[in-house]
Amino acid sequence: MTYAFPPGGLPSQSETPESTAIFTPAYAVIPASVQRDIVTSFLPGWHGMRMWVLARPMTGFAETFAQYAVELAPGGGTSEPEPDRLAQAVIFVAFGELRLSIGGARSTLTAGHFAYIPAGAVWEIWNTSETPCGFHWVRKRFEHIASLNPLEAFTVHETDVPKSEMPDCDGVWATQRFFDPFDLRYDFHVNIVNILPGGRIPFAETHVMEHGLYVLSGTAKYLLNKDWVEVGPGDFMWLRAFCPQACIATGDAPFRYLLYKDVNRHVSLELAGHR
Repeated sequence: MTYAFPPGGLPSQSETPESTAIFTPAYAVIPASVQRDIVTSFLPGWHGMRMWVLARPMTGFAETFAQYAVELAPGGGTSEPEPDRLAQAVIFVAFGELRLSIGGARSTLTAGHFAYIPAGAVWEIWNTSETPCGFHWVRKRFEHIASLNPLEAFTVHETDVPKSEMPDCDGVWATQRFFDPFDLRYDFHVNIVNILPGGRIPFAETHVMEHGLYVLSGTAKYLLNKDWVEVGPGDFMWLRAFCPQACIATGDAPFRYLLYKDVNRHVSLELAGHR
């Protein structure tokens, strides 16, 4: 398995500045071609790192999550990654090797490893190898429910997560669910969606969940609101609630993307600025 990641670098001066990047009131597309060196960020308390911020809460757009792509040089990392005690996280490794410690329990993660980190956990992350590594990082504030048991950290490799086939599609559309969809302790899911060439989402999904979709491999034509866009490895799509979406996988390889969505909680009836 290979997993896309921001390419960095800069295009040649012979390239035109035309792009497939799109930002609308309903969705955004941040293609791999614009995920370059000059748009990286750095974080206090980290060493040998840089990151691409792909999504952040924005009033009137998508408001529940942040999503980063983080690159660590050899020896890079931090013992204080998360300043927000209410933030939970998912880590998905795209390439290389890193050491993740949660509450003192250490795990070595390689490409394809997934980790869930509960809110309030004490954790650290380091690249202990001699080559760079890269991972996707999704953050969301946890919406606590007093009657539900606390969540625990876990790690798993995606090849150990079975594909759940969607109904009536002959196996061409399947989802790898890292979270038990019936466990209501979780207030968000991060999955890998797999669609074989020619397969499709055969209706325009229109729903309350916000989405972050990072294309790990393959190509597709993706419906976003009323627009069909062509996407491929490393492209990121960011959808606000109720933005219609569908897709048709193209090319010769499976279309696979890392998908965020918020789930399992009441809708707040408080509007920003009207409390």
